[in-house]
Amino acid sequence: MDYQLKKSLGQHFLKDESVSERIVDALKQNPFSRLLEVGPGGGALTKHLLQLENIDFKAVELDEEKVEYLHRKFPVLNEKVISKSFLDIDPPFEEPFTVVGNFPYNISTQILFKILDWKHLVPVCVGMFQKEVAERAASKEGSKVYGVLSVLVQAYYDVEYLFDVAPEAFNPPPKVVSGVIRLVRRTDVVDMKSDKHFQNLVKTAFNQRRKTLRNAVRGLFNADELQDEIFNKRAEALSVADFAALTYRMNF
Repeated sequence: MDYQLKKSLGQHFLKDESVSERIVDALKQNPFSRLLEVGPGGGALTKHLLQLENIDFKAVELDEEKVEYLHRKFPVLNEKVISKSFLDIDPPFEEPFTVVGNFPYNISTQILFKILDWKHLVPVCVGMFQKEVAERAASKEGSKVYGVLSVLVQAYYDVEYLFDVAPEAFNPPPKVVSGVIRLVRRTDVVDMKSDKHFQNLVKTAFNQRRKTLRNAVRGLFNADELQDEIFNKRAEALSVADFAALTYRMNF
């Protein structure tokens, strides 16, 4: 191995070729011409992505040692690797692009929120996350793991949980199972007062998820509105559409 694994960066490198192939197959379900790989590491997935034809490819990798390794292993990547954290970069393309990656576990939730910030540019994202995060992103109302991440992501993307990935598929094996999900931007985004109102309502509602909505979001609605029966429910019982509709009734 021509590089060191860095635990501080949450590095677990994929070694199972079949997993890489399944991720690429999932990518191919939606056409794209520009692709950003997040956290290529040792290039296990990268080598498959570089075989895709007529694709403008870029990668973002924080670890300088891995960047040097990738340039040696794949000379075609010269000037195509952004040596920064994904969380700190601007969109690498001016036109729409697809995102793919075996995402670092320690920033996986933040990665999804970054995708949301770029939703006007990212129609599709296929990613491997810690299974717990993947399930949260894909879960529906009524589930114990349904929460802020579920609602905010699903407001703008259809989320499909594709498959599990066992620890043995990585070097070193993580202590948890991983999950691959696909996000496809919705063409029917639910009507809401604004993104800002929606985010504020959802985060406030789940901040005290054991309480009824009436108690959790009391400060966002006037007393008359709070008499509605929907406020007898807990946040986890409300659908994305329910939250979106409520934004029009907020008092600010």
